[in-house]
Amino acid sequence: MDILVALNQEQAKLQQQLKGIQGAIAALNGAHDAPRRAQPVSNKGVHRKRTMSAAGRAKISKLTKKRWAKFRAEKAKKGK
Repeated sequence: MDILVALNQEQAKLQQQLKGIQGAIAALNGAHDAPRRAQPVSNKGVHRKRTMSAAGRAKISKLTKKRWAKFRAEKAKKGK
């Protein structure tokens, strides 16, 4: 009879572990289904692509060119 009681206790313990594992799997699956990043939504619920103004693009382009010019100048100084 002791063996039967021990087996029943072990079964209960394993069932609790199984529930925990299933919960962890469900949590991982739920996190996987979540959107990766927020996108702006209009009032109608249609997703809109984010756009950058021409002035913003020009500013970034100007700064990038300046950064690369500085890099090339330093590289030329080291090369001499």
